[in-house]
Amino acid sequence: MKKLQFLKPLLNFVFIALLITTVSRVILFFMYKDRVDIVENYWEIFPIGLRIDLILISYLSFIPAILLFFLPDKLAKYTSRFLTIYFVLFLFLIFFMEIVSPDFIDQYDTRPNKLFLEYLIYPKEVATMLLKGRVVTVIIVLLLSGAALWFGFKKGAKLFIVRPTEYKYRLLLFPLAGFLLFWGARGSLTSKRPINPSLATFSNDQLTNCLALNSTYTLFYAAYGLKNEVDASKMYGKMDLEEAIACVKKYMNVDEGDFTNPDLPLMHTQMPDTLLSRPYNLVIFLQESLGAEFVGALGGMPLTPELDRLSKEGLLFSRLYSTGTRSVRGIEAVATGFLPSPSESVVKLSGAQTDFFTLGALLKQAGYNTSFIYGGMANFDNMGSFFNGNGFDNIIDESVLDKDDTKYAFKGTWGYSDEDLVTKANEYFKSLGDKPFFSFMFSSSNHDPFEFPDGRIELYEQPKNTVHNAIKYADFSIGKFFELAKKEDYFKNTVFIVIADHNTRTYGKNLVPINKFRIPALIIGPNVPQDVKYDKLSSQIDIPPTLLSMIGMKVETPMPGRNIIQLADSIPGRAIMQFHDINAFRVEDRVVIMQPNKKPLQFEVRNDTTLVPMELDTELAKDALGHVIAADYMYKEKKYRLK
Repeated sequence: MKKLQFLKPLLNFVFIALLITTVSRVILFFMYKDRVDIVENYWEIFPIGLRIDLILISYLSFIPAILLFFLPDKLAKYTSRFLTIYFVLFLFLIFFMEIVSPDFIDQYDTRPNKLFLEYLIYPKEVATMLLKGRVVTVIIVLLLSGAALWFGFKKGAKLFIVRPTEYKYRLLLFPLAGFLLFWGARGSLTSKRPINPSLATFSNDQLTNCLALNSTYTLFYAAYGLKNEVDASKMYGKMDLEEAIACVKKYMNVDEGDFTNPDLPLMHTQMPDTLLSRPYNLVIFLQESLGAEFVGALGGMPLTPELDRLSKEGLLFSRLYSTGTRSVRGIEAVATGFLPSPSESVVKLSGAQTDFFTLGALLKQAGYNTSFIYGGMANFDNMGSFFNGNGFDNIIDESVLDKDDTKYAFKGTWGYSDEDLVTKANEYFKSLGDKPFFSFMFSSSNHDPFEFPDGRIELYEQPKNTVHNAIKYADFSIGKFFELAKKEDYFKNTVFIVIADHNTRTYGKNLVPINKFRIPALIIGPNVPQDVKYDKLSSQIDIPPTLLSMIGMKVETPMPGRNIIQLADSIPGRAIMQFHDINAFRVEDRVVIMQPNKKPLQFEVRNDTTLVPMELDTELAKDALGHVIAADYMYKEKKYRLK
């Protein structure tokens, strides 16, 4: 055994890393036991988890193994120092990622992924949010992290000391060790491709699947995936581009003769229900994290009295579904009408920062004043750059309000309150006089740590800073906006829509928690039917073409969404949802779910929370794939733009 002592530092690292990930997985299992118990073969969490842990540990062991097997004994002291630092830092990373995982899972229903990396870009906002909303968690994490680092460096010198061993023994053992590390890192010797997170997709419950992973692995995999934009064909399967475009056109409700430009395959003419010589203004008020479950008029909680009252004055969508779970995905759908895909939202993609189709670019071309109004900093999530580069002339954000002489009510972690936002927006719209305008407003008060001014609402619950109270305040601000707007001349010439970007939390027992994608949308304006509910299944991408019809303008657009004003009752409803790297394509009560490197699955949607497996309709699966392939193609080849 003395001949193997040189491997002790590596074996200690492997043992401690496995101990951390396994203990964490057991703790998470018991934290979510009620949810996991529903899955028939939930026990697979542990063998799959061990396999994933070994993949991570094998990758991290390559460099230490090379040093241990090949460096001469005279450098043993320096090798020991390097390995102590190397092993302690990576063990600390593994430990840290596991202790922050419960809060991340609680919020996003999955382990840390590219969302975790994206938040690191905004340390100030995230730190403030955590200190105000999760201070106990921050203290616990800091204490445990400090203790782990102290213990690691105190004990590491003994655990990772390198003991001299004759070269010949090391060289004899290296082929075996190298083979084991290669096998461990690849995860398989029989598969054509190395194992990836899809190995953990053994159930229809997203949370149960992700418990089989470990958070350092998911973080590294997310970072690896960010090195370039996602290739949809490598994730879900290949398809001929012409066939993919045909699949999208099939659902567009556009006559073939109305497509106008072969070079831009989806470009088509859209006629309004009533063509106006002076089209109406358009205001989109995007609501942060307002799920349908919180809207009283949609059968939800009694948190939106203002929106409920206003629903009597317009057209309320009762079965509308967001395309994703992030604000940038909601912005993508409502401002551009672009199809959701496993790539990042186009708001953040480099190739979409200029010359990408938006309602702002279209209406600016038609002579409208165009603006983006936000209470926070517009550089968050790259919003300012995207809007500025794609037709929005005026960016009004926190920095502008800071310089304003008007005394605003409240400034919190994410900027000025929704009340301040609507006050500023109303002032701005008044200042435009008779000039036609389009504005994209985006609220922020309904966001962790849920800060808003005192005395505005009767609290739904104690303490004050909760999501339910924040929703009530956001609703109060919606009411105030319309109260202000109705006193102004621009109101009678403006179509307004209040719509959510996504739900506050998206989680559930299914691969795609469809119920958590349901959102409200209310359109109010001249010639908009009053006290009417639109009950057909519809998608966020159907909103922009519908709005263009309502303002009375003939347009040419590449948007694949459907104008619901001209949609026949006989045409089935459709919704598309992107949940992390899983895509759901739903047509009425059937949904095809595509996962990376897996065959598509089909379910019957009994209700939004009950999905029953059914035989795959290959034609429907083709349609699902076609929409993702088409989105990938149009972005990369710059086919989604104005002429």
